[in-house]
Amino acid sequence: MGYFKRFVDFITMGSARPLRRLLAYYAVLAAVMFAVHRFLPVVDRVVSGAPAPTQAAPVVQFPQMLQDGLDGKPMNVLAAESPERTGAAMLITRTFLFLATLALMLPVSWVYMSSRRERLHNQAIVQTLLILPMVVAGVILIVRNSLALAFSLAGVVGAVRFRTTLSDSRDLVFIFLAIAVGFAAGVEVLSVAVLVTVIFNFVLILVWRYDFGRSILLPTAGSEWAEPLADLAAKDHEGNQIPDRDIVLALTPTKVDALAKRFKRVKGLIGPDARKPRYNAILTITTSAMSAAQQLVQPVLDTNTKRWKLDEVVTNEGKPCEMYYLIRLRKSISRDGLLTEIRTVGGAAIYGADIEVGDAVELEQVEQRDKRKRREQAARQ
Repeated sequence: MGYFKRFVDFITMGSARPLRRLLAYYAVLAAVMFAVHRFLPVVDRVVSGAPAPTQAAPVVQFPQMLQDGLDGKPMNVLAAESPERTGAAMLITRTFLFLATLALMLPVSWVYMSSRRERLHNQAIVQTLLILPMVVAGVILIVRNSLALAFSLAGVVGAVRFRTTLSDSRDLVFIFLAIAVGFAAGVEVLSVAVLVTVIFNFVLILVWRYDFGRSILLPTAGSEWAEPLADLAAKDHEGNQIPDRDIVLALTPTKVDALAKRFKRVKGLIGPDARKPRYNAILTITTSAMSAAQQLVQPVLDTNTKRWKLDEVVTNEGKPCEMYYLIRLRKSISRDGLLTEIRTVGGAAIYGADIEVGDAVELEQVEQRDKRKRREQAARQ
């Protein structure tokens, strides 16, 4: 497997992009299948699903059944048609079926491992994706011409209880795909298996890369944490002060130390001025060329912001990386204006840019004005 990986790396010039690697793999696979078809024409039927040529079947005499059998006259029927294939040809086609099934499922297993959002994936499912289609193909090849064997297999499977738990519903889709490929190989229509696996892999890579289906109405980081942190710092939404005794029951000394260190870092980022925090927005840049994007974006930040700081760079295997900047917008520069300039300057180096402006200071000023009004109204009464 290591030699094959190095070969794919050579074709793709060391690219880690899944789409480019899939295209390289399928190009090699297409070349291999073309060569096999050229030198072994017997495998053409199992790829296209064309019916096998048959030879003239001998006439066999059987007694008639049911009431026609009472007269005792034999009935002439044709014997079962047999494919005009030698044992060597059958062995070649069956071997080709199993190897082709394995070759088609290899990229499916890679896509499965790459598309997991978690660092770890289920190794048992990866192995199942490689083995299950060949088992299904073997079963179909055995029982497809025998009704008795089909019923026997159903009885055996019914006697064995299979138990497994899938943590992700998408894992079930991979299992169904493996079964479908096995069925296609078993009935010798390999072209369907090729189309299903190729389309499945590319669609899944695109869906995973662009986070298709993610709700655009998800709350931003600021709005998500504003209310609970404000409740913890002052009063909750009912106007009650959260007592220290409740926090004592919720935290341990280790967590208190961790929170103290974290709030100390946050205090350093916000700054000592309560009315003018050092940073009031977060700029998110999505790019696959991190160095080029930094060289293009940072001069724009020097011109349009009072200060900025590269807070974090998140790298994703097979996906564009994300750069997070803490920025302090100038009063004369709007959010949309800065985004437009960044996208214009960045060009093809960046995939996307977004700015989330914090409004915690404005909300606090509104709350303080409301409190003063309530006190003044109470004093007049």
